[in-house]
Amino acid sequence: MIPVTSFARKTVAVFGLGGSGLASCHALKAGGAEVIAGDDSADNIAKAAQAGFTTADLRTVSWSNFSALILTPGAPLTHPAPHWSVLMARQAGIEVIGDIELFCRERRRHAPDAPFVAITGTNGKSTTTALIAHLMKVAGYDTQMGGNIGTAILSLEPPRIGRVHVVEMSSYQIDLAPSLDPSVGILLNISEDHIDRHGTLEHYAAVKARLVAGVQPQGTSIVGVDDGWSRNIADRLDQAGKRVVRISVKNPLPDGIYVERETIVQASGGARREIARLGGIGSLRGLHNAQNAACASACALAMDISTDTLQNGLRSFPGLAHRMEQVGRRGNVLFVNDSKGTNADAAAHALSSFADIFWIAGGKPKQGGITGLTEYFPRIRKAYLIGEAAPEFSGTLGERVAHEISETLDVAVASAARDAEASGIADPVVLLSPACASFDQYRNFEIRGAKFRDLVTALPGVKPVV
Repeated sequence: MIPVTSFARKTVAVFGLGGSGLASCHALKAGGAEVIAGDDSADNIAKAAQAGFTTADLRTVSWSNFSALILTPGAPLTHPAPHWSVLMARQAGIEVIGDIELFCRERRRHAPDAPFVAITGTNGKSTTTALIAHLMKVAGYDTQMGGNIGTAILSLEPPRIGRVHVVEMSSYQIDLAPSLDPSVGILLNISEDHIDRHGTLEHYAAVKARLVAGVQPQGTSIVGVDDGWSRNIADRLDQAGKRVVRISVKNPLPDGIYVERETIVQASGGARREIARLGGIGSLRGLHNAQNAACASACALAMDISTDTLQNGLRSFPGLAHRMEQVGRRGNVLFVNDSKGTNADAAAHALSSFADIFWIAGGKPKQGGITGLTEYFPRIRKAYLIGEAAPEFSGTLGERVAHEISETLDVAVASAARDAEASGIADPVVLLSPACASFDQYRNFEIRGAKFRDLVTALPGVKPVV
């Protein structure tokens, strides 16, 4: 845990008592603050009270003694309207911040030169965060990984020299961190997302830009420049005198890092050198993962990690559970768990990564279904449709893609495994990438992915991928 000393002997309101909110309460208390905790959920209030915190309905208390409101990222700061606690804080004239901001203040107080890598982007944040953390461990760093990827940042060990914090950040978290100042900041990409919480794409992009704009004076801003929003952000950082490393997987760059035929290339002043190869690394398959790997490689170079260590780290990266996770093989059939592919855009990354796919899809459908995936239909040898979306998806696939309505995951896995093995194709892939939420049959995508893994490993003759 990281004790938050910046509010010692002060009273702080904390709203939102899920994982990060409760961690904030513990960290503030450990640093000497008095915490008054609130939530709209009675269960969360009860958990906080059981943990020894003073709880209250923050609508009914006086805010005159509060020094700050620590807000959960799940509560709206601006759109579609500020949360009621935000309005009360503003009326009282106190700041509204989140747990990332508390971490930044503690780092500046106690270890301002401790390495701190922050990662954001519309897509690829979690994989890039996990890959960078893996590279740091391979390089010998004491590595702390957290933030949006799972572990609340204040539950990690405190910053110090020799210890690197690798932190994934959503736009909501950045919005609550006005003095965010990583030593390495990474912006992967920007596409339309979370407009309900930011009002416009312009505002969403501006929030994302703050992560790389706030990098420390001697630090490095790493920006993927394959979309116009990010390209403009990189140009503005350049004009502001920041050290910017541009990343592309679509075009060679005169200065920056790009990917060319599964090779990561660094270009500078007209000279180029190969820094790593991605060929044969199953956990980094696909163009989207090439961008993740290129950004992680730029971070490694900024941290003075050798290219040999970088290559070893890339090759040994196991990948994330439920995200293009290679579960096992039976003969020449590869089984891939991409249960995290909960919408069409996410499923597109997986479908674009293989040539001969036996595709398991379906669940609770999202707006648009799979109509945006038609360009990948020629890669699909057969589809196995499950859950509520099965009839809709069957209508979309029509006669263009052979398919069956399997209804349940166990039937789909057995049928896909049988058909892939009998196909005679050199490298068939049984791919779970549902393009749907899990909520019709499973509580979350993790449980759905774990079920897939269990079903695959129970098939006779399946060997785990190592």
